[in-house]
Amino acid sequence: MRTRRIYTVIALVVFLAILAASLNFANAANSGKFFERLPYFFDFLRSFVPRDPLEIFRAMFDLASPYADGSQKYDYTSERIWVTDWFYVPNYVYQLIVTINIAIVSTIVGATLAFLLCFFASTNLMGAGIARFVVRRVLEVLRAFPEIVVAGLLTAILSIGPIAAIVAVSLHTIGALGKLFYEVVENADMKADEGLRAVGANWVERVRFGIVPQVLPNFVSYTLLRAEINVRASTIIGAVGGGGIGEAFRLSIGRDHAAKTYAIVLMLLVTIIAVDQFSAWLRRRLVGKQAFDFGA
Repeated sequence: MRTRRIYTVIALVVFLAILAASLNFANAANSGKFFERLPYFFDFLRSFVPRDPLEIFRAMFDLASPYADGSQKYDYTSERIWVTDWFYVPNYVYQLIVTINIAIVSTIVGATLAFLLCFFASTNLMGAGIARFVVRRVLEVLRAFPEIVVAGLLTAILSIGPIAAIVAVSLHTIGALGKLFYEVVENADMKADEGLRAVGANWVERVRFGIVPQVLPNFVSYTLLRAEINVRASTIIGAVGGGGIGEAFRLSIGRDHAAKTYAIVLMLLVTIIAVDQFSAWLRRRLVGKQAFDFGA
């Protein structure tokens, strides 16, 4: 025990020394201004406030501002998305719908392809053959690069817009869900597969009737969880040209439009909480409440 404690203390000292050296290097690379400017960390938030708290809701719903002076900062009505001559959708609501659509489409595409590939990546179904090796390497490549990096590359090829965001999020979803799916398949009970094999079922029939009924609840749970992640990812990707609410957020904060920025932040907060709660409710309905009753 004494030796373990000595090793623990030594490891902690080494870690703190490396951390101190890293902070010192970062401070030097920042021209020595990091620690000097640390007391002013929240100055931006203190100065970045709307003239009136109600301006946040006016910006959110494209209502006329009493402070309108002809500049874009208080011009909310020009951004309305008119559906008919008398009905409009607020611009930020429309952009939020675009972001959610990106997440939903990406989740459906990614989950479908991950479902098809995961069985070919499972050791208990494919053995150690070349197909398993190739599919696993493909899944690793797809999830190796963050969505924002892929989206930045695709915007240069496909131009700015939701298409690049959908492709980027879909590719990463295939890689991430594919790994989770084939790990679930590898933990499935193979007795049903052995029984089907004994009566002459082919590989597709064994997967369809012996494996899929066991793993489908977990697949649904992982897919819903990934949908929550994709909503956040779609928002971030919008900042690099992927469209949606992320792009609107980047423009508003870059132009010093406080009311618009806080309106977007509030909408994102409410949306993410709603998506999380709806996803948790749907998982309970589909998977079963007993799966969430730990220790019961």
